[in-house]
Formats: sequence, structure tokens, C-alpha cells
Amino acid sequence: MGPTPRRSRRWRWASLLGATALAVTAGGALACPAGAAGTNVDFATHCIPPAVAGIPPIDGTTTGNISVDNASPKVGDTVTVTYTVVKPAASNPTAIALPADIMTPTGKVTLGGAQTGDVTVAGPKKNDPVPGNGAFPSFSMTGTFKVTAPGAITLSPGDYNIHTSYILELDTPCTVTNPPAPVSQTVTATDSTPVNSRSITLGSASGNAGAAVTVNGSGFTPGATVTLAGRAGSTQTADTATVTAGAGGTFSGSLVVNDKTTTGIVAYEGASWDAAKGAGPAAYVVNDNTPVPAGSQKLTTTVKAGTLSMSQAGDSVALSAVDFGKGGASTGALRTVTVKDFRGGPAGWSLTGKVTDFTGPGAKIDAGRLSWTPACATKAGSPSTCKAGSAGTVGTTGATLASTPDAALTGGEFTVDAGLSLDVPAFTPPGSYSGVLTLTLT
Repeated sequence: MGPTPRRSRRWRWASLLGATALAVTAGGALACPAGAAGTNVDFATHCIPPAVAGIPPIDGTTTGNISVDNASPKVGDTVTVTYTVVKPAASNPTAIALPADIMTPTGKVTLGGAQTGDVTVAGPKKNDPVPGNGAFPSFSMTGTFKVTAPGAITLSPGDYNIHTSYILELDTPCTVTNPPAPVSQTVTATDSTPVNSRSITLGSASGNAGAAVTVNGSGFTPGATVTLAGRAGSTQTADTATVTAGAGGTFSGSLVVNDKTTTGIVAYEGASWDAAKGAGPAAYVVNDNTPVPAGSQKLTTTVKAGTLSMSQAGDSVALSAVDFGKGGASTGALRTVTVKDFRGGPAGWSLTGKVTDFTGPGAKIDAGRLSWTPACATKAGSPSTCKAGSAGTVGTTGATLASTPDAALTGGEFTVDAGLSLDVPAFTPPGSYSGVLTLTLT
């Protein structure tokens, strides 16, 4: 004797709830959205169906993929992330078909490397009908995050939840069994602040009050109006002049120095001093021509200004090998750089670096995949204190390795080091790859 109509409806209801709960862990193939597609990765998943379904927890393997709309952002940019569950762990376990548009997915993407945290993602309430005993549809969820640090940022699939709206409102959370899941995508962020390559030199380091000094500049914006100005410590004096940078960003101008308190000369673009668009101060001293009183003798001596220089412990670095098919971090250490600042005066210095693409057997590794972690030490007794640059991407545009600030008196000896890491794509053709890291001291 068959079931009564009431029992039949209750059986269909319970079966349907159970099938809907399992929908979160199953699916078919789905093409990744447009943009920088990631790598499909498999990870163990633990899903807990709603208690009303009467189904035990489901443990299986999920295939996920993370794509982004911009794989090479700058710090401050917003990146859109799409998390696609490409292949969940099971299929519809019943013969009951499920209707379209009953599933609303939400989840998170885990960030690692240069920036950590979670990105919240959500998908639309949209799915294809699911036939009885058939594969459940794949689904995608999107979200955004703001880049806050330069360097390689990894993205891994995280936990997700499916909210079903059919007969009852139910949730089925699925968690990564062994977090974090494998990396599916890597975003390489660069510092949005460009390296300032402007520099100046003086025709002489001293002169009488009212004398003109030649100021030569390079690295300025072609065609820009450049202000030449005297400095007394960190304060600008009334002695100024202007010059126009040529097509190559160079200039040669003249500044008459009257202020006897002058300690240095600067050059800058714009209406006022801006360290990002200026150079100097270059040390300059106004000669003391005060008359000697009767019956007195004026005693003088000279401390000769030296130069700003650097040397390095070697000119080649062998990074560690990585496996074809796995890729990952190829690491090493920069050869120690020694900076000696014996100029005297108020000017600090900046040591920057930039790298070319790494070329090899018929392929290349993008320069943006090289990152460093700078360190800097100051020799005891040095007037200046060295500051290491920020950890992050080096790239072709360059980054600061170390620097010292402007001050009333600067100078000293410093040692600069850095850990190096090249993020090698998994299926880079086997062979030897090399790039050139150029260091510039200004």
C-alpha cells in the first residue's frame, strides 16, 4: 500500500531539503570570468548541512579558482576578486530535480604575502536547474580589496556558504579543512610613489658673500621651471633664482649667494620645496671675510669635503632553484653595499634599485616578481642614521633600498643588505634565468 498524500508530501519535502543542502558541495565546470585568471586548486572541504535536512557533514574535495581584474596594481588601487567554485565535491544524491535561482553564495578569499587578511565575496541568486542525480552548477562570487602594501600578494580560496531559498531559508557553511587552501592567484603590487632620481652638483663648495655659484641638475622633468635656492640648515634663505630644465631633464644655472648663514643649496620643481620633486641640499659655505681687529691674528684651517661613494661585496647573486610545475620563491641575499658619505654639509642620500626582466630559454620572468626586504646599519659615530627602504617589489620603475635624511650635519659610513625573492611561475620552462639589478646612489 502506497504512502498517504500527507506522508508523500513530507517525504518529498525532507528529500528536497537534503538535496538542496548538498548543492553547496557539488557542481560542474564553469569558465572563469574575464581578467587575470588564476590556477585551479584542489582543497579539502568540510560542509555542514542544515540540521533539518537530516544529513551528516560532508567531507570532500573542492576545486576553486581566483581571478582578478588587475594583477599588477599600485598601492592604493582597488582590485576586484572573483572566487569560482569550479568543481564541488558531490552531485545531487536524489532523483528529485531542483529549480533554478534558489542558491545565493557568499565566502571569503584569503590574502597572504605582502598583505594579509580576508576579502568578503558574494554571488547572485542565480543557478541553472539541477536534474535528479545530476551535477550541481558551479558558482562565482566577487568582492574587492584595497592594496595597502607593495610586493607579491597571494590569493587562496577560503570558506564559503550557500543560502538556499526554497520552501525554507537554509544555510550550509563549508570550511577549508586545512587552511589556508593552496594559492590560486598572485597579485604583484608596486609602490605608487615613483623614485625621485633628481640630483644637483655645484661648481664650487664655497664663495664670498655676493658671489655666484653654478648649479648643475639632472633627472628633472623636461621643460619644467626649476627654482634654485639657498638653505640655512632646513630653512630656505632669500637667495633664489630660476632655470628651465632641457629636453633631457638637465640644466645649468647660476645662483648668487648673499646670506652668510647658508649651509647648502637646493633645486626643486613647483612653487615651494617638495622632497619628491627636488634635489639637494648640496653643501655650500659663505667665506667669512670679517676684518681682523688690531693687535689680533686670525687663525684658519681647512676641513676638506670628500665624496659620496658606494662599493659592493660582489656583482653576482645565485638565487635558490625552484621546481618546474611548482614554481614559487627563488631566494637569495643582495651582496652587501657599503656607502661612505664624506661630503659634510646638510645633504642626506638615497640608494635606489631597479631590475630588468629575467630572461632564459625562450621565456622570461617579469621584473615585477622580484621583491626585497632591505636592512641598513650605521657605523658608530656617524652623524647620520641610515633608514632601510620598505619591503616590497623592486620592478623596472625602481624602489628605495636605503637612505639618510637631510640635517644640519650629515655623513658617515653605512652597510646595506637585502633579502631577495623572485616569485617564479609554476610552469616556467626549465633553464637558467638572469636579470640585472642596478643600484643608484644620489
